Amino acid sequence: MPQNHESEKLKELEKLKHAPATPGVIEEILQRWSPRAFADTPVAPEELKEAFEAARWAASSFNEQPWRFLVGHKGDETYEKIFASLVEFNQSWARRAPVLILSVAKKTFTQNGSPNYYALHDVGAATAYLALGATKLGFHTHSMAGFDREKAQKLFGIPEDFEPGAVTALGYLGDPEVLSDHAKQMELSPRQRKPLSEIVLSAWDKPHSF
Repeated sequence: MPQNHESEKLKELEKLKHAPATPGVIEEILQRWSPRAFADTPVAPEELKEAFEAARWAASSFNEQPWRFLVGHKGDETYEKIFASLVEFNQSWARRAPVLILSVAKKTFTQNGSPNYYALHDVGAATAYLALGATKLGFHTHSMAGFDREKAQKLFGIPEDFEPGAVTALGYLGDPEVLSDHAKQMELSPRQRKPLSEIVLSAWDKPHSF
């Protein structure tokens, strides 16, 4: 496929996947989506660092900042360990991503050792900031629940006080034609979201009235 034709094809896919313009919603939120087709193009270290700077400033309970991120670049040992923990379906497409990230949550508060029941919530917030930072820089992330948490913990020797959260693929958008039929169908389908009336409530099962 000629490069300029491929570029136009990917631009059209981006348009399809972007959320409709909504008052008050910043562009990075509208433009963020989770592809499965990644290009082989490496992510520059300085840009990856910028994305993690965004993650660093997420809010957390008691400012614990319980997140840790194990970052693997394609071809290195960290990448191979993260990849080995993925379920087969995720391996089928994530193998093209230039960066794989394993998020980990510290389960106790550093100040007193008491349980931090909000650790995974806060790691999720930091991962969302990472995704938005990546979007602003022109690349994408796709976070996955489909991995063997115990295997990842053993492969990295993660202490018992820490809990794996999710695996995130990061890189530039690639051609959906490389995907399996099932994955390609999901890639080319418009995004959908529940209406606010289903998720914003004033009482249980009672939509909030704005």
